Amino acid sequence: MAPRGRLYGCPVEFALDALGGKWKTVILARIKQGPLRYSELRRSIPSLSDKMLTQRLANLVEIGFVALEASPDGKGRYVLTERGRDLAATLRALYDWGDVHGRADGVRFRTDTETRQGA
Repeated sequence: MAPRGRLYGCPVEFALDALGGKWKTVILARIKQGPLRYSELRRSIPSLSDKMLTQRLANLVEIGFVALEASPDGKGRYVLTERGRDLAATLRALYDWGDVHGRADGVRFRTDTETRQGA
């Protein structure tokens, strides 16, 4: 989290600093769909290394977007906190923007492949 009293140029600068790169937003988008264990997150983001996932999850917990809760089977699951849930509309807007403009640019998405395989 940003040091207390740090001066930012505007709120967008602070928000982007808190989200800090693509992996945090990707992790948040996955957890937004429901609580996930570390192994489930790992499988859902195959291009993310174990080290990076561990670091980003620790940071998301530290800044209060995600919490590690005990599940009934005794294994921990990552869930969004209230602060993390406040990002839901923002994450949806980023997803929608990326979907529209990515497709216009001719990019492919892993979710397209998963949808076809599951159909």
